[in-house]
Amino acid sequence: MLTCKEQVARSSDYLDGQLSVRERLMMRHHLLFCPNCRRFIRQMRLLQATVRLMPEKPVEGVDALAERLATQLRKDRP
Repeated sequence: MLTCKEQVARSSDYLDGQLSVRERLMMRHHLLFCPNCRRFIRQMRLLQATVRLMPEKPVEGVDALAERLATQLRKDRP
């Protein structure tokens, strides 16, 4: 059985469908018994779905907004 560390290292390949049948079965076996890794995979799937929904082109004015927020944050710090 895979360790959690090994499972995390292979999670992107697992979600992208790039593992062999044997590796996929090992991942599924680990996920069957490990609730923490199941939660991690769910979060990774949510992250992938969120990234897919993001616009391809950057939104106009984002850099200026980020700079204003950073300036305000520096002012607000004691």
